Amino acid sequence: MSFVYFRLPHTTQVYRNRITAEPEEIASLAELNGRRGFVIAPFVPSADCPILLLQAEWEPVDIADDCSLESRLVDADYEVERSRYAVDFENYHAQLRDGTFSKIVLARSAHLRATEQIPALSLFARACRKYPRMFIALFSTERSGTWLIATPEILVSGERGNMTTMALAGTKSKDDNTPWSTKNIQEQRYVETYITECIEHYTSDFSVEGPYTTRAGDLVHLRSDIRFNLADTSHIGDLLNALHPTPAVCGIPKAATRDFIVANESAPRSYYSGFSGMLDPDGCTNLFVTLRCMKLNVGNVYTLYAGGGLLKDSTCQSEWDETEAKMNTMRKTFVK
Repeated sequence: MSFVYFRLPHTTQVYRNRITAEPEEIASLAELNGRRGFVIAPFVPSADCPILLLQAEWEPVDIADDCSLESRLVDADYEVERSRYAVDFENYHAQLRDGTFSKIVLARSAHLRATEQIPALSLFARACRKYPRMFIALFSTERSGTWLIATPEILVSGERGNMTTMALAGTKSKDDNTPWSTKNIQEQRYVETYITECIEHYTSDFSVEGPYTTRAGDLVHLRSDIRFNLADTSHIGDLLNALHPTPAVCGIPKAATRDFIVANESAPRSYYSGFSGMLDPDGCTNLFVTLRCMKLNVGNVYTLYAGGGLLKDSTCQSEWDETEAKMNTMRKTFVK
């Protein structure tokens, strides 16, 4: 039996899917043309990790955090994860130093055990309360497992062809008042350029606002908003195929960095850095990149995911610290 709960950014209403049937499995994003439902897409579709499309009928619900417990997350493999990340970083960074790639995103996962069992809906309710600017979703299917997401990044959002996407990159603490570094500015510019070039293949009617600083939890990012008119929404699957994965989660050039990531990253990304949300070519579409997320496993074990964009001047320690800061988004749902 599947379930989906979500809350859109800057809103308070939670919605639940009335339909609990298991999703349809889809091989490619182009097959989403003309389709409607809740989409759960991985970083790269495969036989083991397909695109999932759930039929959806939404009902508003009130979700309360009735659990008084708090929990610590214990990482018994921290040093192993550090060592594995350092090896991955050197492998990825070598591709930047020799000019093979302009940018590539290195991701990692952490398997943590909670000292107390907190219900999934309580974690969801806490995420809704702590992160009002983010898209919050809790979904579970037999194929995907159970995931909690609190993401700041829109992939495609809009109604009847009046659409918005964003170029989001660069990361620092909300308390860091220093100017944005050249590395962060360049990283965000790569993403913005790629996305606008993709949009130009589908419409000449678009505008770009930004970049500007936007907050996501305890972090801030550089963001540009790209608004465009999509005359033929029945082919939105083709647009998604062109956009995803953006350089914000993949790299430049897209195909080569995507293939390198799949072949070389220590831990498979699964549905992390894919996208999820509501798809309706004749109504409202709200699709978000699956960032700041965790998979809820059996035995009180959680898999947290995070990544960061590498450029030639990136350092291993600063990139590791960035992934830790991003994982804290999920860690904080274990406290009231």
